[in-house]
Amino acid sequence: MTETSAWAALLAGMPHAAWVVALPAAQVVAANAAAATLLGKPVAELLGQPADALVNSPEDHLWWMAGGSLGPLHSDTVVATPAGTRHVSRSLALLPAAEGEGASEGEAAAHALVMVCDRSVEHRAEQAREAALAELQATLEATADGILVTDPAGRMSACNRRFAEIWGLPTELLQRDDDAAVQAWLLRSVTEAPEYTRRLQALREAPQASSSDRLVLHNGQVVERVSRPLLVRGRPQGRVWSFRDLTASVVAEARIEELSRNDALTGLPNRAALIDSVGEATAQARSGGQAYAFLLVDLDRFRQINDSLGHDVGDRVLQTVAHRIQACLRADDVLARLGGDQFAVLVRPADASAAEATARRILNVVAQPCSVDGAPFTLTCSIGIALAPSQGSRIDDLVRHAEAAMRTVKSAGRAHFRLHQTRAEGDRRHNMQLDHAMRQALVSGRFRLHYQPQVNLADGTVVGAEALLRWRDPEMGEVSPAQFIPVAEDSGFIVPIGDWVLGQAVRQAALWFQRGHAVPIAVNVSALQFKQPHFVDRIASVLAVSGLPPQLLELEVTESILVHDADEALHRLHALARLGVKMAIDDFGTGYSSLSYLKRFPIGKLKIDRSFIKGLPGDESDAGIVRAILQMARALGMRCVAEGVETEPQRQFLLTEGCDEFQGWLYAPALDSLSFEQRLTHAQAAEPAPEQPAPPAPAPQRRIRLVR
Repeated sequence: MTETSAWAALLAGMPHAAWVVALPAAQVVAANAAAATLLGKPVAELLGQPADALVNSPEDHLWWMAGGSLGPLHSDTVVATPAGTRHVSRSLALLPAAEGEGASEGEAAAHALVMVCDRSVEHRAEQAREAALAELQATLEATADGILVTDPAGRMSACNRRFAEIWGLPTELLQRDDDAAVQAWLLRSVTEAPEYTRRLQALREAPQASSSDRLVLHNGQVVERVSRPLLVRGRPQGRVWSFRDLTASVVAEARIEELSRNDALTGLPNRAALIDSVGEATAQARSGGQAYAFLLVDLDRFRQINDSLGHDVGDRVLQTVAHRIQACLRADDVLARLGGDQFAVLVRPADASAAEATARRILNVVAQPCSVDGAPFTLTCSIGIALAPSQGSRIDDLVRHAEAAMRTVKSAGRAHFRLHQTRAEGDRRHNMQLDHAMRQALVSGRFRLHYQPQVNLADGTVVGAEALLRWRDPEMGEVSPAQFIPVAEDSGFIVPIGDWVLGQAVRQAALWFQRGHAVPIAVNVSALQFKQPHFVDRIASVLAVSGLPPQLLELEVTESILVHDADEALHRLHALARLGVKMAIDDFGTGYSSLSYLKRFPIGKLKIDRSFIKGLPGDESDAGIVRAILQMARALGMRCVAEGVETEPQRQFLLTEGCDEFQGWLYAPALDSLSFEQRLTHAQAAEPAPEQPAPPAPAPQRRIRLVR
């Protein structure tokens, strides 16, 4: 076997690229197939090539120049191949001469062995790992959280700078690589050291458990700590800790909570905080039997301050008022602002007398003179009081009850206080039910009209009729107008009711007129109905549709309509007069009477209220008032009608004093349309004597009108 063949046989058994170089010429004399594959050349082309042409690095060049005398060489280098540069691990070593070939001891080696392991795949993997590590490190450094990695024993493996910043770790401490010192630093930093240690021990005993908690540091920081196990192939290899500084968010949350429970302008508790205080007071009252009081304080005419001085001044006034009220309360009392110019005071414990005493103090301090930007003024307030828990234990009930009492104070002149009355609350609920039933009655046709005759005192003839509203409800039975008319006026439903009465009465009068009974019909008009923009047009339309002559319609209005906005009332009354409609003042003497108003308005009749008729003729006061009204009516050229005449002495007195007409139970109660027409027909046919009154009714009853 030749020498070349022997080297080839040697190289063929090697797993990596290898070739033999003859020295000192440094030429390749044998190579294996792996070398051909690596270098991209057949084995035959590799033979005879210079050794440094195959792997041409400075190290290789120097080694071949020294003839291998530098000793074995093993390092990583690159090899240029037709497929590109490849990263390899290359070894150079001299081959000793084979025994039996005449080699003598100490003779220089004649050959060298080159072995090359292709590490391109490993090199790319290492580069990828290095890139991933660099990316991970950059990510950890860029995050706002502090990151700490520990091994199973709890020793630090890695951390980022943010971790050191959150915990305030000195740089020199981290550089010492002293785990015990770092852990001691962390333990000294927390406020709850025993709890901190206990949680660490619990995690060491449960290496696959996760945890999340908050730590409070001595410097005031609040840190969220999250720990997750570091698993490799499902087995714990340590822990990853993240630390997030929550101090700013905790402060922001506290501020948000404060704003959500406190009024931004005054700093007082708001409605949400007041609800909690009411709940606490109710619980204490139920457990200890101590009642408390809820005061609703509403500033009087505060809008004038905003309108005249501006909202900035108004805000400062509210702050001043809040400070004044707070200063006059007890330590356990709670002052809150509900919004606008309304404040609430929770007085606990307190009975009615204690609540009233607190209300008086508030009235006094609020009424002290104010001066803002040199503008002096005086404020007052109205206070409603609800006692708890007897009058409610929920904020909505207490506010509702106190507000009802406060509104009563407002309507009575302001600048005072009032306790909530349970009966008044029941009345309001009843009125709500009554209002609903009225609306259903109008839709369902349950209202009806009755007509009370108006009789000439001189001859006893029927000269007119007043239309009066009646209502029978399926559940409540006959409902008195004295009950439902005030409710209708308060809710505004009096307008559609009055419109229905007007239409029905005019149609009935037109029907009688067609049958030969020219009976004037009197219809009550409420103040709210009279003020409607198209009231005059509505009257004209009803008359036109029905065909009733305008002079047969008489509208009865109250004195309040004439006094309030007199110019507008005068304009409308003249417009009605131009239509030919007659006007009368109802319940005369019970309101504000003024001759200066009466002589300006086109009024043709005064109706003397039944309250002045009841005591006739024996009551000198009533007699004097009636005489004065009759004299005034004659002076103004008006006719007079007496209401509620129930006895013959009353009728005789009125006749003697010169009253023109009367209506009441002495002649007839309010009748349905058929009964009225029958009586009218009978009266016309019988031609009764002038002085002979109609027989009295079985039992006198109070007459109720549409508008009181």
